[in-house]
Amino acid sequence: MTSSFDIDSLRAIVVGNDLGSFARAAAQLGRSQSAVSMQLKKLEQQAGVRLFVRKGRGLAPTEAGEILLGYARRIIALNDEAALALGATASTAVVRLGLPQEFFEDVMPATLKAFSEQHPHVHVDIRVGDNHKLGEEIRAGRLDGAIAFCERGAVYDGELVCVLPMRWVSHEAYLRGPAPEIVELVTFGHPCLFRTAALSALEQAGRRWRLAVTTPSLMYIWSALRSSRGVGVRTKHGLPRDIVDLDDDHREKFGLPELPPTELRLLSSANASRAAEDLCGILHDETVRLFVPAEHASSAS
Repeated sequence: MTSSFDIDSLRAIVVGNDLGSFARAAAQLGRSQSAVSMQLKKLEQQAGVRLFVRKGRGLAPTEAGEILLGYARRIIALNDEAALALGATASTAVVRLGLPQEFFEDVMPATLKAFSEQHPHVHVDIRVGDNHKLGEEIRAGRLDGAIAFCERGAVYDGELVCVLPMRWVSHEAYLRGPAPEIVELVTFGHPCLFRTAALSALEQAGRRWRLAVTTPSLMYIWSALRSSRGVGVRTKHGLPRDIVDLDDDHREKFGLPELPPTELRLLSSANASRAAEDLCGILHDETVRLFVPAEHASSAS
């Protein structure tokens, strides 16, 4: 006889896997930890195999667990869509989106406004942060879609949105001062696509450098540049008014080499719900409209 998996139990293992803890899943779902443990045990009895194994202080999915998690996400998405279509409010559909920090102030508001007109009752979970983790989050099923900066020419999943030049950036006051003998860098910590590109270009040019400031926050990068701590590497998009990209004269003055371009890609889950697919489509269109200069938009084709 075919097993009928309980939707609440499936939701519990998805949330527990995404949060890395079934205790945190219990708190988020408003259940006791013992209740969530019983739901996991029931699923394992129905499946006839172990779904999770102890790893450190938490639990990690087995191969069978990974398979069931993939189906569970699809079942939950369809269940939530059906509930919304019938006007039910007991369960809220969720779409999870990942973005680099530059996108949050202009691309995201326009995207959310357009999406809410199509799906007014869908909860959007936005995660803004480490660019290098977005692809992994998509593959692990913890995100439905993401926009990410990628190395030019490397093999990546997802749809190429455009190619953008990387630029050396700094504060106006720093550019008026004397050029240091050693290039002072303000960057994200390792690993970071922009940091790697900067260090590689400097090494190839034989230019000495040192890390002046490293931080996980784009806001702190701007603050460090305003403190005249050195130069950074970003795209031209989203630069504060007092942070400028260096022209050829300033690059020559500070002995800065040319930088490679970066790709902007739309990543999406193979198991994305219809709502998630709609959100990714809107995100793509708004990114092209708001983020990509007209002369670069055509390069995506």
